[in-house]
Amino acid sequence: MKGETGDVSLYAGERPLPVAGETAPAATSRAAPRRISVLGATGSIGQNTLDLIGRAAPGEFEVVALTANADAGKLADLAIRHRARIAVVAEPDAYPALRDALAGTGIEAACGADALIEAATRPADCTVGAIVGAAGLAPTLAAVRQGRRIALANKECLVTAGELFMREVAAAGAELLPVDSEHSAAFQALGAAEPGWIEEITLTASGGPFRTWDLARIRAATPAEALRHPNWSMGAKISIDSASMMNKGLELIEAFHLFPVTAAQLKVVVHPQSIVHCLVSYRDGSVLAQLSSPDMRTPIALALSWPGRMTAPTERLDLVRLATLTFEAPDEERFPALALARAALERGGSAPAVLNAANEIAVHAFLHGRIGFLDIAATVAKCLDAAESRGLLTPAATLEDVLAMDGEARQLARSMLTTTGRPMEGHPGAGPDGRSTID
Repeated sequence: MKGETGDVSLYAGERPLPVAGETAPAATSRAAPRRISVLGATGSIGQNTLDLIGRAAPGEFEVVALTANADAGKLADLAIRHRARIAVVAEPDAYPALRDALAGTGIEAACGADALIEAATRPADCTVGAIVGAAGLAPTLAAVRQGRRIALANKECLVTAGELFMREVAAAGAELLPVDSEHSAAFQALGAAEPGWIEEITLTASGGPFRTWDLARIRAATPAEALRHPNWSMGAKISIDSASMMNKGLELIEAFHLFPVTAAQLKVVVHPQSIVHCLVSYRDGSVLAQLSSPDMRTPIALALSWPGRMTAPTERLDLVRLATLTFEAPDEERFPALALARAALERGGSAPAVLNAANEIAVHAFLHGRIGFLDIAATVAKCLDAAESRGLLTPAATLEDVLAMDGEARQLARSMLTTTGRPMEGHPGAGPDGRSTID
């Protein structure tokens, strides 16, 4: 268990990760292609990963396994384009379409939870864990147990099962490289720093589309408005989390498990330009920051090529043109999700898992017009209180415990929405039947 000294983290001895040593060859000098598997290939992270692989020099990468939830057509296209060895859909109903699309290509097709785990265990030098939600836990852990590199984009692995996940990483001797822009930035700014040198790690937040809105306007926000992020192109769920600042709260929990700091050493600052992604403050007064354009291909490229650097087709920074970078404190009255996440981190046990599960259910309800935007955080708060009163916040010792707690929390959140949520007739963004008009 992680103690006050932050002893279970990405750090192994004096290094920030259990990565190869100082003499490890850069990606550009490899004699053989680097074998890559992408769990969650049809999502934003997966597609950006494959975009980088497609642009790389011939022979630099070889795609082993690609997985998706149910989009058989897109998965088949990606598998054919990148000559994957196997493509897997989680939903059995999508399998016939995948099988037919891959017929005659020599690419293996499979479906179901067991097939996802089997694909994750195929020999690969790097597995990108980008399956959204708790569904990504089991396959990502299966990849970890192979003792290879994990480029982690799945928040739930650390938010719902952080201590368990990091123990598995250490036991397998796996390499863990974060793909979130903020955590990738922290990793770079930390370098080979010893834990005792670090005073604070500050994650930056864009503030989302509602940064300047007053509380009354936020209360009436529609799904379409919440999805309209000013800087980043992301999936629907993470876009809503960014609008509520729950995403930054979840990132605090991730950072607690990734880096050798206590909860009190983790800070958040709003930075609307999304150029500075993280700042690390040291005991000598130095502050190191990582800057880049808001493009997920930058942290993905680092995770694929570390300890080297590969070319990424991202916009280069022009600080003269930017002229001004601004920072402000987060407003937890307008964005209570951030305070909820910090409280769950400090509470420990299964509180972060309950927070995450309740948030997923509430976000889904908001996107489908059943609750208002501020009801997302209110639902999460009620669910945490109810879970505490029922004694459900004890630590989970196994993956089965984690998944059981996740299921209980989701059911608890659904029961609250059944009694308090409703189709919001006349609510902007809802259709005549109360369903969201958002695709």
